[in-house]
Amino acid sequence: MTGLLVVTAVPAEADAIRAGLTDPTVTVAPVGVGPAVAGAATARLLALAEAAGKPYRAVVSAGIAGGFVGRAPVGGTVLANRSVAADLGAESPAGFIPLEELGMPPELLGGGSAVPADPGLLAALRTALPEATVGAVLTVSTVTGTAASTAALADRHPDAVAEAMEGYGVAVAATHAGLPFAELRTVSNPIGPRDRGSWRMREAFAALTAAAAALR
Repeated sequence: MTGLLVVTAVPAEADAIRAGLTDPTVTVAPVGVGPAVAGAATARLLALAEAAGKPYRAVVSAGIAGGFVGRAPVGGTVLANRSVAADLGAESPAGFIPLEELGMPPELLGGGSAVPADPGLLAALRTALPEATVGAVLTVSTVTGTAASTAALADRHPDAVAEAMEGYGVAVAATHAGLPFAELRTVSNPIGPRDRGSWRMREAFAALTAAAAALR
């Protein structure tokens, strides 16, 4: 059995994590942007490792994210207590309806529209990163870019601290493989209207490198 598999969306995130790793058994792999490609690529990596007789012990989805104002500061680190497919459901005149409320059989939901982090893995990360903010991390296919959509998400998910694009897909892959899962993000920008001047990519990547020491 091998160590931890850490998956990121893009190579820059993977490089930032590798720069701070202290455990040589941790594998870091960029798998692509969005929940579909991230989930498929993670499942393939897990299957190949298992076929080679060297299965991974656990999976972490990591990278940068947008933070909800007042809940997670720019440059800060967040840990997901659950990874949520925030736009997986249906619209209605009364608002968004998650899959669980549409009457679909549970076996078709892949564990539901929210996958909780493994308690032991999350506890270990919280101990190693005591300053991290803990809450739901939302997975979206379309990044939030207006004040109205930001307010709607914040109201619908009062425990959400950040928004990214891969966590739920990676979580489903890990769950189907029977492996512990967690999600770690650092905040590069506030969620809302796209203001590139407010983005702090350098700070977020530096925070990701600092947080990488917890991945062991």
